[in-house]
Amino acid sequence: MSEIVTAGILVIGDEILSGRTKDKNIGYIADHCTAIGIQLREVRVVGDDEGDIVAAINALRARYTYLFTT
Repeated sequence: MSEIVTAGILVIGDEILSGRTKDKNIGYIADHCTAIGIQLREVRVVGDDEGDIVAAINALRARYTYLFTT
């Protein structure tokens, strides 16, 4: 029985949260993960606050095989 490989994506940026910038990375990463058999389980968006970024990274890396940040 093979191990299920999982991933999370952390999108960082106040500009994403404000709506000034539309994220294009989530769809690209999700498509690529699916194509190679990685199950994308969570996407999280945080602003440009160091404490929030560190907390999100630690939470996601503990849960998933891979963590992608943009």
